[in-house]
Amino acid sequence: MSTTLQDIDTPHGPARVHLHHADAPVAALVLGHGAGGSVTAPDLVAVTAVALGARVSVALVEQPYRVAGRRSPAPARQLDAAWTAVREQLAAGPLAGLDHIAGGRSSGARVACRTATITGAVAVLCLAFPLHPPGRKPDAEQKTRLPELEAVTVPTLIVQGDRDPFGMPPPSATRTVVAVPGDHRLAKDLAAVSRAVGEWLAVVLPP
Repeated sequence: MSTTLQDIDTPHGPARVHLHHADAPVAALVLGHGAGGSVTAPDLVAVTAVALGARVSVALVEQPYRVAGRRSPAPARQLDAAWTAVREQLAAGPLAGLDHIAGGRSSGARVACRTATITGAVAVLCLAFPLHPPGRKPDAEQKTRLPELEAVTVPTLIVQGDRDPFGMPPPSATRTVVAVPGDHRLAKDLAAVSRAVGEWLAVVLPP
């Protein structure tokens, strides 16, 4: 296993990719960070280790606004365009020939869901998906992000803290939801997060 750092041009400035290369990889996992967070979030670090152990190369993607030093996220259309550009260049370069699983935590999970079809993801991994505004269950007047999940047609895993103020997404025929102890950070029980992801990867990875 080895790690490389690569800047990739996108329509909204350079993104930065932390590439963790698995030995004889069978697939790739491309992960995005939360809105104000980074690729060093504890759950992203834990999932990276699990994936590498399953012979899955991991690309941790820093969005252009974070590379530029800003904490406030860019609009969704810019996040999606930058993510798609990164995925295209990874597919033509260091991750060529590998099926890819898209994913991320919080805002990064939303980006992965919205772009899953256009990027050709074979599965989607959501860590702490923000279903609704924190602390409130949405009513008819409030916006929910459930349509972003419902639009994903490939196998999806959501790992959610059982006390996450952003809510608990529902499962579906293609969507598995695993509740673990903790809140939106998913830092209370990283072993449970790792176990959920490891068991799911064993199912969705090619034999």
